Amino acid sequence: MPQKIKKPNESKKSESKESDDMIIYLDGKYVPRSEAKVSVFDHGLLYGDGVFEGIRAYNGRIFKLDEHIRRIQDCAKAIMLDLPLSFEELKEIVCETCRKNQIKDGYIRLVATRGEGDLGLSPDKCPRPFIFCIAATISLYPEEMYKTGIKVITAQQRRNNPTIVDPQIKSLNYLNNILAKIEANHAGAQEAIMLAHNGIVAECTADNLFVVKDGEISTPPIYCGALDGITRRTVIALAREEGFTVHEKEFTLFNVYNADECFLTGTGAECIPVKEADYRTIGTGEAGSITTRILELYRTYVNSYGTELY
Repeated sequence: MPQKIKKPNESKKSESKESDDMIIYLDGKYVPRSEAKVSVFDHGLLYGDGVFEGIRAYNGRIFKLDEHIRRIQDCAKAIMLDLPLSFEELKEIVCETCRKNQIKDGYIRLVATRGEGDLGLSPDKCPRPFIFCIAATISLYPEEMYKTGIKVITAQQRRNNPTIVDPQIKSLNYLNNILAKIEANHAGAQEAIMLAHNGIVAECTADNLFVVKDGEISTPPIYCGALDGITRRTVIALAREEGFTVHEKEFTLFNVYNADECFLTGTGAECIPVKEADYRTIGTGEAGSITTRILELYRTYVNSYGTELY
């Protein structure tokens, strides 16, 4: 059942606030966007030392809020960042930021940095973490692309090796992904496939990747260098409940090029079909029947379950 958090009395509104009127949670206060400032000595800015979550709100509910809060806590623990707020306090910050911005359908960014320090690298010089939360609207891809599909290329930039910097940590240092995204932009593609150091498919710059062959769905396992995406987990569960066989297994670009269907999943992207990979047409060159069904299942689910805001 949807979880409901106590909130103040206020009317439900369908439209979010305009950008100039946006209210940001900033280290214990709710302030206008114009006053939302971070120190130039914050190690999140200087070194990418921090973690974040991208979260979606649908139909007045925050989707998988508990899982997102648990993941940011896990990521913070992995980098030895001691968050000063409890699980419930973090949840309430996310919810209240949405309410103050009258969010019904939108995107939330929850960020925890190492905090203000000096110009040295050591996190020991940062006495306390800095937390902020933004709630706004998002439209990553035009709606027609969910029927026609997007183009992807394979980036020369390889995915971080999990034995060096584990991609399961949603850190503020996304340079690895950004370099691959630059390659996609230059090629006129919407996304880029990132390979592991051994040439195995890992994920895309901001999305997990799935292929469909002979009615069966496959996605790279986490140990290949992919983020353990919450949308990924949800899609796997929904697909299996629908009766599809889903494998978490290694595969190469050969399997992408020769897939009957290919789609990407992510908080922003939801479930977007791929029509072309490295200038090779995937399947029929548009959204396949399984991808279309997965998207239908996902959108029905996200609009029905979540932590209620109003």
